[in-house]
Amino acid sequence: MNPANSPLSYRDAGVDIDAGDQLVENIKPYAKRTMRPEVLSGIGGFGGLVEISKKYREPVLVSGTDGVGTKLKLAFELGIHDTVGIDLVGMSVNDILVQGAEPLFFLDYFACGKLDVAAATEVIKGIASGCEQAGCALIGGETAEMPGMYPVGEYDLAGFAVGVVEKASIITGSSIVPGDIVLGLASNGAHSNGYSLVRKIIERSRPDLAAPFDGSRTLADTIMAPTRIYVKPILELMQSMTIKGMAHITGGGITENVPRVLPENVVADIDASSWEMPRLFRWLQEEGNVATQEMYRTFNCGIGMVLIVDKTDADKAIVLLKDSGETVARIGVIRERTGTEHQTQVK
Repeated sequence: MNPANSPLSYRDAGVDIDAGDQLVENIKPYAKRTMRPEVLSGIGGFGGLVEISKKYREPVLVSGTDGVGTKLKLAFELGIHDTVGIDLVGMSVNDILVQGAEPLFFLDYFACGKLDVAAATEVIKGIASGCEQAGCALIGGETAEMPGMYPVGEYDLAGFAVGVVEKASIITGSSIVPGDIVLGLASNGAHSNGYSLVRKIIERSRPDLAAPFDGSRTLADTIMAPTRIYVKPILELMQSMTIKGMAHITGGGITENVPRVLPENVVADIDASSWEMPRLFRWLQEEGNVATQEMYRTFNCGIGMVLIVDKTDADKAIVLLKDSGETVARIGVIRERTGTEHQTQVK
């Protein structure tokens, strides 16, 4: 029999159905821990079913989608796969949170050339951990094994979250006025933004990534620290007071994200001396010879989420957030805008 005519299987083409099935079985217990009462179906079906809680009178769905970006390249190089799943969830749930939404559910998309079940399990365990931190259900996803599409040992991640907010409680930033206070919640590190520059700095400086850097953490662990998820403490704060505006500090840093929630007639004056820039960012700035303003428009520089509240609520908000385990500082004030000046000034 001509070998060219021998029977072929999907496995011969590079797709291992058994490996995919094993991954699903591996992740089921982690997904189960994320379930909410509204979830009507779990992992394994063709679609996830979720009802909206009857506690909402006029529910509005809020959705967000994102990936992890080039931080994944470091994950491949370092063999650290258990944190990028948390990043994936954090990027989306923090985004929908700024409009006042409570995350309900999350779905992921994991794509690779050849499925490494062990590594994929670590990634999705991280996704489930992020969902637990956010209080949302991991109701499904897609694992795509596509031979020839990705280099050996690499994969890509995308995900999206859907949340719900009472229509009357949507946070738009429209009520922000001069005199309001800007609060900053500490980040865990660079989260998932600016990693093309991080990788360029590492390539130039060639540091020992395994060396102790921040307390008991190595430089690698510090760089790969997952995105902080702010959902639970902020939802709790919203029960006690009105938050006028929020900004998730992602790509574009502090300088470019805060204006997204500001009315056109105001500026956020940010006092950079009001918090200590974490050592990671000081190291990146020094090793990369990065200008200070470039730092603020690329990285979060230690502030992962910004809240804008009435000046009469600021002190109470700080106390409540600290009681919830957050590190928070009064980092600025809202003032009237002059002409067409940029709406966030970091000085």
